[in-house]
Amino acid sequence: MQASPGMLTKFESKSSRAKGIAFHPKRPWILVSLHSSTIQLWDYRMGTLIDRFEEHDGPVRGIDFHKTQPIFVSGGDDYKIKVWSYQTRRCLFTLNGHLDYVRTVFFHPELPWIISSSDDQTIRIWNWQNRSLICTMTGHNHYTMCAQFHPKEDLVVSASLDQSVRVWDISGLRKKHSAPTSMTFEDQMNRQANQADMFGNTDAVVKFVLEGHDRGVNWVAFHPTLPLIVSAGDDRLVKLWRMSETKAWEVDTCRGHFQNASACLFHPHQDLILSVGEDKTIRVWDLNKRTSVQSFKRENDRFWVIAAHPEINLFAAGHDNGVMVFKLERERPASAVHQNNLFYITKDKHVRSYDFTKNIESPSMLSLKKLGSPWTPPRVLSYNPAERSILVTSPSDNGSYELVSLPRDASGAVEPTNTLRGTGNSAVFVARNRFAVFNSASQQIDIKDLTNSTTKTIKPPHGTTEMVFGGTGCLLLITPTHVYLYDIQQKSQLAELAVTGV
Repeated sequence: MQASPGMLTKFESKSSRAKGIAFHPKRPWILVSLHSSTIQLWDYRMGTLIDRFEEHDGPVRGIDFHKTQPIFVSGGDDYKIKVWSYQTRRCLFTLNGHLDYVRTVFFHPELPWIISSSDDQTIRIWNWQNRSLICTMTGHNHYTMCAQFHPKEDLVVSASLDQSVRVWDISGLRKKHSAPTSMTFEDQMNRQANQADMFGNTDAVVKFVLEGHDRGVNWVAFHPTLPLIVSAGDDRLVKLWRMSETKAWEVDTCRGHFQNASACLFHPHQDLILSVGEDKTIRVWDLNKRTSVQSFKRENDRFWVIAAHPEINLFAAGHDNGVMVFKLERERPASAVHQNNLFYITKDKHVRSYDFTKNIESPSMLSLKKLGSPWTPPRVLSYNPAERSILVTSPSDNGSYELVSLPRDASGAVEPTNTLRGTGNSAVFVARNRFAVFNSASQQIDIKDLTNSTTKTIKPPHGTTEMVFGGTGCLLLITPTHVYLYDIQQKSQLAELAVTGV
């Protein structure tokens, strides 16, 4: 997997093509529905297969966990929707009605409803408690590839190979199926005057038709809090749409996929869009600038689906040979300890210190806003107490470091003055007036003085991936199979340890 520096793969499964994925909201579980008709339940923290469910005949494309109940739903090419208990490990019941492949299935966030999309060109809403079909939404004139409930409002969004995205108002359906209340005369009049389709049905009404894709649309999703929609299509584009109470319009397009864009979503907690495609890439886009922030490419596997964990910074993408669970960035901040003080870089790129003995956190000492890229946090922090300076390494732009002096007192976030910069994957102080810079591409370590001039060059052991401070004048050099203690002055290895996975 070629990845830009931030991404961390947490788990990978090997299987046939993964068409659907769903995170459990609380447990470290992921459901994967496969082209081979199997549904797998994985513990992604332990990397173990917990269970498999095999009742569908043919590929299973749609899958979703219920938010609070011990059940999940699946939809397949056998036209069936199945609701399962993962406690009893059995299919509880099957919902029949679709006349062609079922593409997606999702639970409603609060009501006992399931929404399904199908190649029969319809979207259907089912009540899983009384196991009945409560609404069939017609309007698309080609396969309906995806349909999702809005997280808060009575809206549905759908995507179809007819090149359109539709937003539907289902408030009529909620009124009809929730507890009866006394209706005012105005409400009755409004209900009668409400737009009826050709079957006289006002349960689900098309609110907006969004046209802008030049080919079929494979996926569509609502933003968790903003009135935004993102869609992905066979025209290789990821489109951003905005809606008001009365209209919806295209905001912009994210261009970069060079094959069909399979699926997309909004980052639950940051202004980012994630998309996957048949060009074997996962792409991350800045929601505000609509520019590419990161991209990750697999050697041989096309991506088909992407999902976000509802609570924590985890994503999963399904491809031709399984699924991968990943984070976009390390959440552990870059930090360094000196005596009783911890120096660290906050999420908004401010340098702070914490005094362990007094339990006091300093105000911001320095702002590093301009270091690296806005979406990639600094990776390594090295502190020089003699000079009261820090070395900060960021993984963006193939690795870069900055040598910065800390102000004498923490008087608020000041911009650093006369910083020295360079390229490298890791930079650490090794003496009062020397620091080492490791470049993994050239497999070279430069020893530099405080003017940023190279005084010595070292060739580390073959395959070195990481460099860490190993005591004054020494480095710990890490390879996939060994850790070496290296003396810079003597240019020699003092010790080695055969250990993997450091």
